[in-house]
Amino acid sequence: MAVSHLAVADAPECAADARDTARLERVVRAEFAYIWRLCRRLGLPQGDADDALQQVFLTASRRLHDVKPGSERAFLYGVAVNVAAKWRETHARRREDLEASFDVFGAGLPSAEELLDHQAELRLLDALLDAMPGDLRSVFVLHEIEQQTAPQIAEALEIAVGTVASRLRRAREDFSARLARWRARRRFEGDR
Repeated sequence: MAVSHLAVADAPECAADARDTARLERVVRAEFAYIWRLCRRLGLPQGDADDALQQVFLTASRRLHDVKPGSERAFLYGVAVNVAAKWRETHARRREDLEASFDVFGAGLPSAEELLDHQAELRLLDALLDAMPGDLRSVFVLHEIEQQTAPQIAEALEIAVGTVASRLRRAREDFSARLARWRARRRFEGDR
């Protein structure tokens, strides 16, 4: 008798757990590829992006009950950005002035012929993004690559929409300048 009473008393909790599990499964299926791409574009190497992805979804599994239905993606953005930032902090290489280390930055970039290959383009994109300051990179990736709106980015990063606009403007300028320097370097090397 006590067991049936206990089972009845726990039934709503079990039902809630089943709903949470089903919701988590839907979220993982819907957002898995997106969150992995986001981790890569936020500067994590492939193997570390896999680990970060796992950490994002573990966090989601623990906190999904706190997330308003329909806001799951924004929650995952925020977690992924935080996980990537923490990874970069712990794995950051000591960087000298960017201009002084430009030779090192440019050394791993693909040649003009390799740019025809999609993988080479992605390596170039990763290198350009990796060199950007983290706060600018996050906004740039979410808007330009993942096509998120300023309000969505503001929610995910917990910043004002005006801050998103300002960072996006600075990020575009930063990215354009880096790309122009890379192109100039390629032209210079081609003239030799």
